[in-house]
Amino acid sequence: MGDAEQQNGSRGRVLIVDDEEGVRDTLASLLRRKGFTVTAVDSAPGAIQALQVEPIDVVLSDVHMPGMDGVQLLREVRRVALDLPVILISGAQSLDTALAAMELGVFGYLLKPPAVDELVGRLERATRLHAIARLKREALRLVGDAHPLPGDRAGLEQAFTLALETVHLAFQPIVSPATRSVFAYEALLRSDYEPLNRPLDLLAAAERLDLGFHLGQRIRERAAIAAGRLLPDGVLLFMNLRPADLADPQLYDPGAPLSQVAMRVVVELTERESLDRVSDIESCVERLRRLGYRIAIDDLGTGYAGLSSFTHLSPDVVKLDMALVRGVDKDGRRAKVVSAMAGLCHDMRIGVVAEGVETEEEHQALVGLGTDYLQGYRFGRPLREVKPPSW
Repeated sequence: MGDAEQQNGSRGRVLIVDDEEGVRDTLASLLRRKGFTVTAVDSAPGAIQALQVEPIDVVLSDVHMPGMDGVQLLREVRRVALDLPVILISGAQSLDTALAAMELGVFGYLLKPPAVDELVGRLERATRLHAIARLKREALRLVGDAHPLPGDRAGLEQAFTLALETVHLAFQPIVSPATRSVFAYEALLRSDYEPLNRPLDLLAAAERLDLGFHLGQRIRERAAIAAGRLLPDGVLLFMNLRPADLADPQLYDPGAPLSQVAMRVVVELTERESLDRVSDIESCVERLRRLGYRIAIDDLGTGYAGLSSFTHLSPDVVKLDMALVRGVDKDGRRAKVVSAMAGLCHDMRIGVVAEGVETEEEHQALVGLGTDYLQGYRFGRPLREVKPPSW
């Protein structure tokens, strides 16, 4: 079933996948004569096994095979090799199959029998580009981006699926300095799957794949468990919503898991994203309030200026962004802005949380400036378990 040949000066290492022995042997013989190192297998499972044990520069696969076709194989390849080029070859032209393959990121699509020069040219180009992709990943690691995102849709789909399996929440305390008690915990998105373990990357992947609602529902399921079982009595849970989540009908379902504990939940909508694209946002917010949710504006002091977020949301709480809070004990301009914001919010009976508090000096300054609640490394880092703050 498997057949490998090593030779010096190879133009590239090709994995041929075709269930027809005659076609497989013909292609293997041709490419070896052209200077390629060839491994030939008769099935998609055989291809995945080969990829796990030997280096390959490009996969040349038949489209129509029993058990798993070439498009499905492309998805499986992305489980083990995010950058490996896949060229599909078919005996019958199918526009739908070709379009599906191109959308997923297939490197090429050829008809049988392929012209020799075109086939060799495609394989050589794929080999070079695979080498460039590996170097790009190495370059990104050198500059500190250790987990670059997959480049094609098939790779991103696989990465997102694996990341979704490990999605969980980390909890950071929000404290009341006046009572030296925990007011709430913020639930922060996390994933253990490294290519998408940064929240912004996971959210970007969900948006690109049009799976934002799916991710949002998974996060809210986790948050419901936390609010119902993990938090101490009387302690609230803050959780982020993207403006796009407001269009998800499941968010307003009284039977949804998070709706069952809505009285303990504060939903945060960030000032970093415009609310203009949300139709009838006041109605969305009112529906959330009827379920029992409270509303917070996150990242106040960054993102979009103006009054639109206050006008649309009528928040119960605002969170001052860490960029405004950082060094407030040493910067008189920051201190004046924080003090003025806190005073105006109190006039409107809006609670004020200062985010990103890292030092005791910032802590004391913010208390003096009138902020109600504090959040940051000074009191606790985000952790998978709910832990009391450090004072």
